[in-house]
Amino acid sequence: MAARYFFKATPQIEADRTLLRFNCYEEYLDSLATSQDACYLQSVDVARTIANLGYRSSGETLSRKQFEKRLAAVLNYLYPPYKAYELSSEGLVAPDADHFIKELSARERANRIGVLSTIVFLRAFTNAGIEISGYIDYTERLTNEDWKPIFAGKKILMPKKSDLGFYHWKSGDVVSNDSCNYKVLQHPQKGLLFQNRFDRKIINPDPMSTPGQNTSRKRIYSKLYELCIIFDHVVRQRI
Repeated sequence: MAARYFFKATPQIEADRTLLRFNCYEEYLDSLATSQDACYLQSVDVARTIANLGYRSSGETLSRKQFEKRLAAVLNYLYPPYKAYELSSEGLVAPDADHFIKELSARERANRIGVLSTIVFLRAFTNAGIEISGYIDYTERLTNEDWKPIFAGKKILMPKKSDLGFYHWKSGDVVSNDSCNYKVLQHPQKGLLFQNRFDRKIINPDPMSTPGQNTSRKRIYSKLYELCIIFDHVVRQRI
């Protein structure tokens, strides 16, 4: 199974989808020209020059460089290049490594190929001694970060404000974010829930409840963190 990584389109990419109808920059300029240009100028090059200078659009007129950059961004979003996954943990996890790191290493391949979607809950202390906690989309962080220093024991995985959930125990700041694999839901009775984007199953992190269909919860005892809990969700094909 090929790896599946889905990202939200930015408002700019959504707006630039209209550029897909042009095969080249010259066609884009031609679309800005008017019928009067064809009648009075009688020169395609002159009409394109006038359009390029911004005289034929009430909004923004793209330069060639801007046009090519934005069109490339849209194409890259719609048709992302295939990249074979690489196991960052291979050959780096020492026999005496922390148990939590070994557990993450064992799940790396399954998360990269998309058959497993793991959420990690951590309670940890910063270098300043301040406690933070958070829910981490393991697959997303694997995709966007260099994990070799973490698996080699040179760096510690820490919750971020960009993760699924983040809580700063000193300031009281609470942040939640959707990820490429999960939507964050706030249920009036059940509280914080995570919905998998691929099979739409709900993961319930409440320790007093079952974690959900096709999902298991496991507490990991680690010397690096106050508390580690791993939620493993086996991804089923959407019906």
